[in-house]
Amino acid sequence: MRTIDRRTFVVSSLLGGVATLLPRVPFAAPKVDSRFVLVILRGALDGLGAVPPYGDGNYASKRGQLAITSPAQKLDGMFALHPSMTQLYERYRQKELIVFHAVASPYRERSHFDGQDLLENGMSQLKGERDGWLNRALPALPASKARSTDKVALALAQNVPLVLRGESAVNSWAPSRLPNADADTLERIADLYSTDEYFSSRLQSALAADGIAGEGMNAMQGKRDPLNGFTAVTSAAGKFLAAADGPRVAVIEVGGWDTHANQGAEQGQLANRLRSLDQGLEGLRTSLGPAWKDTAVLVVTEFGRTVAVNGTRGTDHGTATCSFLVGGAVQGGRVLADWPGLATADLYQQRDLKPTRDLRSVFKGVLAGHLGVGERDLETSVFPESRSASPLEGLIRRA
Repeated sequence: MRTIDRRTFVVSSLLGGVATLLPRVPFAAPKVDSRFVLVILRGALDGLGAVPPYGDGNYASKRGQLAITSPAQKLDGMFALHPSMTQLYERYRQKELIVFHAVASPYRERSHFDGQDLLENGMSQLKGERDGWLNRALPALPASKARSTDKVALALAQNVPLVLRGESAVNSWAPSRLPNADADTLERIADLYSTDEYFSSRLQSALAADGIAGEGMNAMQGKRDPLNGFTAVTSAAGKFLAAADGPRVAVIEVGGWDTHANQGAEQGQLANRLRSLDQGLEGLRTSLGPAWKDTAVLVVTEFGRTVAVNGTRGTDHGTATCSFLVGGAVQGGRVLADWPGLATADLYQQRDLKPTRDLRSVFKGVLAGHLGVGERDLETSVFPESRSASPLEGLIRRA
């Protein structure tokens, strides 16, 4: 057994019984090269802060102290990227980023929990479904015809998020928070379980996964802010996806986007979070290496925030927001927005950015154009009752 100096989650899994920290089986050889990563920002990202519509004549007055009126990173004559997102701006310049604005799921209330549920289950209204649209899409992927779905999809989280729950089996990995175990301890554990086929195989799978993830676990030690360590997780995700026998679909989630107070504009709380997001996505790109050219990363949140500033210099729960699709496989350098405007009469309930595009149109466009999911599967099993949300075409580069 080779010497290993960072194997914390192996010990915690075997001795503590935390099965979700261990890959259940090794990944098989892939049949397709397309990679897809879904990043869920929990807490409701302020789309008017992340992608300010500086060209809207009502923007400065409506946003007040949160307005960014002279942005350096202009995307076009209407929209700009927040100054903290320098790496994403470079992806835009390289035509690897599409920005969607004024988008939303069908949800129209303001509960984080309900909003996240509808975002992840892909339905038109809440009916108590406990499976997710990405899980329902897995059997329809061309790759799943050659190998089981749990060798295709990976959740990088302590608990599998709703979007990946369902009848299709998936894999999971999460960094441990226990102290490091030395190589001698692991060798003793390996010897202890050498005659037990079940635990021995899972130990070897765990060691292999840890070898791929590398420094990600240590980087998470002692981090309480949900955005701290995001780059470590995205870098681990990139290594998993880049491996020849690795998964091709991954889900990452990160909280901390509920900016009710002291949100800030160019600087402050939101700026710091956007910088962490930007660095994390760049870490994913770097760790993917050559596989980046075959990758599409979709960043979404449950809903947006109010147009106006509240009494604590923040924003309250809103409706429409922005979303990002980035990757070497993306036909980018564009902003896709049917912009409703920020005049009071144009706002949703006279307080929120009005949604003009269903996020499921984006989901369908990526699943069809990038992962090869057929129209029949999209409309009947993945997103039933969603005919009004037509798939967006032309999001992915032609081979």
